[in-house]
Amino acid sequence: MSVEAVRTYFKKWPGMEARILEFPVSSATVAEAALAVGTQEQRIAKTLSFLLERGPILVVAAGDAKVDNKKFKAAFHKKASMLKADELTELIGHPAGGVCPFAVREGVEIYLDVSLKRFATVFPACGSANSAIELSIPELEMYCSRFDGWVDVCKIPE
Repeated sequence: MSVEAVRTYFKKWPGMEARILEFPVSSATVAEAALAVGTQEQRIAKTLSFLLERGPILVVAAGDAKVDNKKFKAAFHKKASMLKADELTELIGHPAGGVCPFAVREGVEIYLDVSLKRFATVFPACGSANSAIELSIPELEMYCSRFDGWVDVCKIPE
């Protein structure tokens, strides 16, 4: 899948696909995305991918947040084990640098980390290493391929 898959996914809601931003530069990392968008790194909504016994999950977190292994294990009853880059397209539907909570493969669980709640809007990727969209937190909940709930599995630097 790609930014085109996300664009097609957003067509369910009038005007949403037009809100996708595409850049002439990479937005694959938090730092690159912040530069491309013109915002602070913490407002980039990075999508982290993990594998549990029940299948792959995504956790969307603020750009400055780091996974806290104790919190992750308490929430998901397993040590955090991120997917490898070569597994992403097959299991999630998007390549490294473009993983997002939109237009993902069937059965992928999607959680939003509370680290995002500090911001009125955030910028998740849109399926490619040079795309993003600005969404409010309620919009992020609404437009995820599926929204399985809020989690607190990250720590925020002080």
